Amino acid sequence: MNQSAAANSPAMQDAQIRVELLSHPTYISGVRELVSSICRRIGFPELCCGQMALAVDEALCNVMKHGYEGREDQPIAIGMQIHEDKGGNDHSFIRIVIEDRAKQVDPKTICGRDLQDVRPGGLGVHMIREIMDDAVYEKREGGGMRLIMSKKNPSQGSSCGLPDAGGGKNHG
Repeated sequence: MNQSAAANSPAMQDAQIRVELLSHPTYISGVRELVSSICRRIGFPELCCGQMALAVDEALCNVMKHGYEGREDQPIAIGMQIHEDKGGNDHSFIRIVIEDRAKQVDPKTICGRDLQDVRPGGLGVHMIREIMDDAVYEKREGGGMRLIMSKKNPSQGSSCGLPDAGGGKNHG
């Protein structure tokens, strides 16, 4: 990905925050902290902030492991669009876009393994879809993939995603 590829992508044009990194696992924790901090700043509950950071973490790990097959020097771009409702209508949301130049796959084939297959790993796609309100995978024109995830503030009736420690979904 050239330096301006993320800025020129239609999915990234509305992003107020853009980060470009290499596919090295060392950088995942920094992105996780950034996502969690931004979500907290715009009023998401702490549980949701951590879960959204987990969704981004899982997406980045999937790009690094499956898309780039462990190569640690490949480009990944992340964009965040934040909409804070200052009018009191509780329409705040965050949209997170992750783009890569990895091998393309048919978005219909992107799914986690069967949940009945109990073993470590392979649950990242399930977690992403459970945590976020929307998660759409797309092939990028010119190569690579794009994941567009969005989450409304839970005060609008959206849950935080994964079940909380009490065993049920957190609805607020």
